[in-house]
Amino acid sequence: MGRDRDPDGRARNARPRDGLGRPLPYGAEGVERQPEGISRSPAETLREAQKLLDDGKPFHAHEVFEDAWKGADEPERALWRGLAQIAVGMTHAARGNETGAEALITRGVSNIWPYEVNPPYGIDIQGLLRWAENPEGVPRLYSEPGP
Repeated sequence: MGRDRDPDGRARNARPRDGLGRPLPYGAEGVERQPEGISRSPAETLREAQKLLDDGKPFHAHEVFEDAWKGADEPERALWRGLAQIAVGMTHAARGNETGAEALITRGVSNIWPYEVNPPYGIDIQGLLRWAENPEGVPRLYSEPGP
């Protein structure tokens, strides 16, 4: 089977995936992927990612954060990259890969902690840092009622 390519010739993976982003055999019914390259406001990014996390889809939340990361200017790139890494860490944990989970969550924390003093967009950086010390359950990205 030929490789699926976008109009610019970059490889796309058309293979179906499960809810944690693991590839399934071609022809299997997978979970719909997040569309890539979507420009969202920070509030939209946080709301959508929180909903995905709440729904047990950290891999999909990572894709939402990745769009924000790729579309952000410095210095906010590190913030969105860190949130994406935390979501990937949650994905590894859900897949049973504790070593990978710890490594990615640690990387994510190193990217978000500089925002602790003056957190942008109502992001609960302190809460995320506390959660990362004992990553159980679903972290809250922002204080209710939300951004």
